[in-house]
Amino acid sequence: MHESDKVSKPNGESLSATAPAATGRRRNAWGATPGAANSSGADGVADVPVPQPRTGRGLGLPLRPAAPAKATATVVATDGGVSRETTTTEAGQEPPLAMEARRAVQVWNPGGGVEMPRPTRRRVMSVANQKGGVGKTTTTVNLAVALALHGNRVIVIDLDPQGNASTGLNVPHHAGVPDIYSVLIENVPLIEVAQAVDGIPNLRCVPATIDLAGAEIELVSVVAREQRLTRAIAAYPEEFDYVLIDCPPSLGLLTVNALVAAEEVLIPIQCEYYALEGLNQLLNNINLVKAHLNPHLDVSTILLTMYDRRTRLADAVEQDVRNHFGDKVLRSVIPRNVRVSEAPSYGQSVMTYDPASRGATSYYEAAQEIALRGVKND
Repeated sequence: MHESDKVSKPNGESLSATAPAATGRRRNAWGATPGAANSSGADGVADVPVPQPRTGRGLGLPLRPAAPAKATATVVATDGGVSRETTTTEAGQEPPLAMEARRAVQVWNPGGGVEMPRPTRRRVMSVANQKGGVGKTTTTVNLAVALALHGNRVIVIDLDPQGNASTGLNVPHHAGVPDIYSVLIENVPLIEVAQAVDGIPNLRCVPATIDLAGAEIELVSVVAREQRLTRAIAAYPEEFDYVLIDCPPSLGLLTVNALVAAEEVLIPIQCEYYALEGLNQLLNNINLVKAHLNPHLDVSTILLTMYDRRTRLADAVEQDVRNHFGDKVLRSVIPRNVRVSEAPSYGQSVMTYDPASRGATSYYEAAQEIALRGVKND
């Protein structure tokens, strides 16, 4: 036996090896026989070195047994107990699938019972912020669905000419559909334009069409133009626990109508600097409306949206808002979640699209806080 036929073991011993027969040899993707390096095969094709993975096996080192996978998890929380996006499991806790199933049942409430307390009187809330893209419509839709799924009677008034709230609730709002424009300009009763939302018995929506874009100009010459929506809501014959008004991203007459009709203002604030920049102007307008048109108006709720735990800026914005507004800021924070963005493309809220997602859970917790605060303040 030649010296070349001996292969050294890692411990220094020699092992005699005989070259494999040429017939039936398997070649890899590089045309080489596994285990043979720099040798010429019987078929005349030269074998080439086979790249080895950088592991103990390729380096001729003894392999350590793989450690058993350990499910670890970290729950990041603030001082107020606000659960952030990261949710994992430790030994002895629920498996991830069980946790998701439990969250889905909690959010969806298949039993249909009154899980969130009803207020003793109707609460009219305007969801307002003159900056666009901060989550006004998303917040309105998901809070309305969350409250309705848990026993509250809710009506959503889409006051934005874009009609995104109507889209999110899968309510028709094409040209020719009776909408909020008919109520404000043509004095049509609100009950005649309110539509039931499919799959959610306690929820109705007053849609907005493109006609609403001209309402700002047409309202200029109308007597008591700031009171139009107030009178329409007061004349509604049915009882509701919540009236949520989705305001446009402006401070025009439509927003003024919403502020005059409401007793509470909910301000969604994106966890970025630009969202804070225009907040003073919004608060000044709210104070003007309170001083001259609606003395009962109050900023009752601040909701932080699009929280990205990977950035320090989000933490800095959250801290500034909490220091300035105190208890008005909900402990629940809405994280950036792709399910929240996907849901409107299916004509659904995230509560029904993926009730086990982080976005649905966060909006459920926010709705629960709002409901509990309403009972406490009554």
